[in-house]
Amino acid sequence: MALTKVLIAVKTYPTLSIKYNELVCTAGFLEDGSWIRIYPIPFRKLEYDKQFSKYDWIEIDLVRNTSDPRKESYKPKSIDCPMVRLGNIDTEGGTWRKRREIVLKNVHTNMAELIASAKDPKKLISLAVFKPRQILDFLIEQVDREWDAKKLATLKAQALQMDLFKNSENPFEVVDKLPYKFSYRFTSEDGLERTLMIEDWEIGALYWNCLKRHEGDEFKACEDVRKKYFDDFARTKDLYLFLGTTREFHLMAPNPFVIIGTFHPKPEAQLSLF
Repeated sequence: MALTKVLIAVKTYPTLSIKYNELVCTAGFLEDGSWIRIYPIPFRKLEYDKQFSKYDWIEIDLVRNTSDPRKESYKPKSIDCPMVRLGNIDTEGGTWRKRREIVLKNVHTNMAELIASAKDPKKLISLAVFKPRQILDFLIEQVDREWDAKKLATLKAQALQMDLFKNSENPFEVVDKLPYKFSYRFTSEDGLERTLMIEDWEIGALYWNCLKRHEGDEFKACEDVRKKYFDDFARTKDLYLFLGTTREFHLMAPNPFVIIGTFHPKPEAQLSLF
């Protein structure tokens, strides 16, 4: 693919990888509105001026990720491949029009049909913009609070042996693991209720910021996350879900999708009032 212009729309919360250290799954849109996944990217190892935000246009040298059968999957030509930030599509004036023009070119509304497309060997869709019929609830569940100890020990040993972190002022560390799982329960045009986990970078950052503001009170932090994602996004915004599959479970799971991001502009009727 060579140098490719990508509008970043998704950064998932980091996971640990023995091969690549700490990773985020990054995805976005090409200029024609089609999806592309960029994986792996060791996000927190990037120098500050090379990090990117959601709705940044970036340019990067990409090649097809031949180890991944999902058609949208590409990877940097090398692990140290430079990324150039070209600018950001902001929401100046409160309008999301410019973002809508790219993001909403192909919107799915039927979950059963989308899952069938993911399983179809001729399609293997693994990234999608999805419009739920109704958001029924926002679920919060406790999960393990620490990363897998054996995997973490292996990564620390590799860091020491291979000098993965060349900057001596940036010793080996990983992002804190979220102690809660956040999910939406919703319906689609197929009439069925489903629950999907949200793995967005932003929901993790929101939780930690709320926890700090409430001086470690996890209940209050979780309530603030619920207010943002349910009371605000689901009830007052024109909410769309960015859905993605994992390579491991794409063909195995009955529903291989998780929520990897949200798109939540004000309703168009509301915009017309201003």
